Amino acid sequence: MKKHIAMILAVAALASSLAACAKSAPAETTAPETTTVVTEAPETTEAETTEAATEAAPALEDGVYLADFNTDSSMFHANETMDGKGTLTVKNGQMTIHVSLASTSILNLYPGLAEDAQKDGAVLLEHTEDEVTYPDGLKETVYGFDIPVPALDQEFDLALIGKKGKWYDHKVSVSNPEPKSTPVSELADGIYEINATLEGGTGKTTLLTPSELTVADGKGTARIQFSSSKYDYMIVNGEKYLPLTTEGGSLFEIPVEVLDRKIDVAADTTAMSTPHEIEYAITFDSATVVAK
Repeated sequence: MKKHIAMILAVAALASSLAACAKSAPAETTAPETTTVVTEAPETTEAETTEAATEAAPALEDGVYLADFNTDSSMFHANETMDGKGTLTVKNGQMTIHVSLASTSILNLYPGLAEDAQKDGAVLLEHTEDEVTYPDGLKETVYGFDIPVPALDQEFDLALIGKKGKWYDHKVSVSNPEPKSTPVSELADGIYEINATLEGGTGKTTLLTPSELTVADGKGTARIQFSSSKYDYMIVNGEKYLPLTTEGGSLFEIPVEVLDRKIDVAADTTAMSTPHEIEYAITFDSATVVAK
């Protein structure tokens, strides 16, 4: 009898031992499950990389551009003479687009939602009076606006109020910017003052402003003066030009066909031990034109 009981106890102990081993088995298989967390890391890194690349997208250089002004309404758009475009100005990285509208019906704009435009302290965009000329020669005064642009190719909120005194929400976007140029032939014959900027070289040499622009028979010539008197000739459109004087800085008279576009030139400097040509780009700013 005692032997029988002992045998039963031995069998029970063996069964208990096997059960314990069976319970401990899952613990050995849980390790691979923890490694699945690691496999998610590359996905997060890829997303962060994409976001960083988007944030690092190059911005437009400071300057003046023509750009598409896109709206969500056939009642709110650029004037037909503008072919759906506005003048985009970039200064210190900040973008503003001037849009001449179809009429004088819209009195104010607000960069945001209509409900916010009606709150105390809301800063509304005031209109300008723009003259447009239609293909048949008819001239008309319409309202225009200078609209802040937060980003290109992305919709943003722009609310408007008309003569009926009701605010409306709209979505707009700005896209396809192209450097704007103004033909000199668009200016009436005469003598003007205009600001010009110089890019290139070491950056130490500048142009004295304003420059003098003369338009005759639709063709322009500009007198530009360097801050240095060490330039003994310039090359413009393959033609060589000598200085009119070097007193107070080398003064040249060069042809100008367009404004608001970089004009590639070369200027020979004698400031070094050996004279050599330096490549520059000159831009005449049409927004600064003043008749003398």
